[in-house]
Amino acid sequence: MKKNATINHWKFIIPSLIGVFLFMVPIETEDGVTIPIAILANSVQSLLAEQLSAIMMIIIVITAIMTIIAKLAGKDAFAKTPFFQQLFYTSPFWAITRIIAAIFAVMVYFELGPEAVYGENTGGMLLDSLLHVLFAVFLFAGLFLPLLTNFGLLELFGTLMTKIMRPLFRLPGRSSVDALASWIGDGTIGVLLTSKQYEEGNYTKREAAVIGTTFSIVSITFSLVVLTEVELEYMFIPFYLTIAFAGLVAALIMPRIPPLSRKADKYISESSDGIDESIPSGDNVLTFGYKKALERASKETSVYKFFKEGGQNILDMWMGVAPVVMAFGLVALMIAEYSPVFQWLGMPFIPLLELMQVPYAAEASETILIGFADMFLPAILGSSIEAEITRFIIAALSVTQLIYMSEVGGLLLGSKVPVSFKDLVYIFLLRTIITLPIITLIAHMIF
Repeated sequence: MKKNATINHWKFIIPSLIGVFLFMVPIETEDGVTIPIAILANSVQSLLAEQLSAIMMIIIVITAIMTIIAKLAGKDAFAKTPFFQQLFYTSPFWAITRIIAAIFAVMVYFELGPEAVYGENTGGMLLDSLLHVLFAVFLFAGLFLPLLTNFGLLELFGTLMTKIMRPLFRLPGRSSVDALASWIGDGTIGVLLTSKQYEEGNYTKREAAVIGTTFSIVSITFSLVVLTEVELEYMFIPFYLTIAFAGLVAALIMPRIPPLSRKADKYISESSDGIDESIPSGDNVLTFGYKKALERASKETSVYKFFKEGGQNILDMWMGVAPVVMAFGLVALMIAEYSPVFQWLGMPFIPLLELMQVPYAAEASETILIGFADMFLPAILGSSIEAEITRFIIAALSVTQLIYMSEVGGLLLGSKVPVSFKDLVYIFLLRTIITLPIITLIAHMIF
């Protein structure tokens, strides 16, 4: 019995430490601060740089073909393998999305049809850049995600953080791990972690929607990339403190107002009863959290199961998410690049920006809503504005808006997190309205 208890301690400690190291420990590199998962992902991207566009095109096309087969053959086509049944037997809407994504991917790869589809700022940016990143991040994040979720780390953090997360954000304590993984690593990792926890019955619909749209925060690394684009990298510390404060205010408000407050506090299935976060008498927060962690670690008995789950995570991400990013991301980028829609949408913000004494208000207004297509677009458009304060506001706002269709928005729609496209539009607008005055006020104090 004592031997089993000792084994459980090591089963919790070693995988959890490896998971924390891979996903959360910042490492200084030539390109700045990053995490080991990102280093592994970058090495794969470099190794397969010439092949990745073709690989992602093939993955998206295979996904569409398998989805068509599943729809034609009926729900029982993959009954013997529930994982593939769940992956390929989708609703008509998602089946059509996957078919459109496959057509887009082929057009972009072979440069067929109008340049609007395969141009370097539209399809080229997605297939030759962003999807390379997603392929590599998903490969390692998917494989090693069980280190964070299956060996007790969430149980320990969940117990320790409940007293903070519940009253402030109306969320379980374990959601703090999602936020931390996003902050140091990447927003995509936060979305994937949230989706897996929701599927396993650990979050309600409301909790998953709040965490996925509010806590899948932008990584330190990407924030620096945005700041470099607007030529203000020397202001990184005040910039990051500004977005952290604005993001915190948004995180306090968003769960308390529609559409997030209206999400049902129900689990994905009737049999799920969530996580009991109450602490029994005779235990303190730390000892009880550690007991729960050991209990969870003791359930992991198979190396094969670990790698099988990791492999399924990878396929789920590649085939479930990449087509959505390709379809929705490309449409959004084409609208942004080839139509004045986002300029028109930004016009109502001109009087507001003038009222807040933002220089070049008309030029700045064009960048405010274009971030919904891709987070990097506001920084690209705003980089030519002369006033540093305006560039600072544009860069900070683009990072705190969080929802952008070329990545996080597409990921959320492709995941099991219960948010619709309409929800994402509302959340994006609300985050813009909440964070813009805060960022502008701080910018006036700095400049």
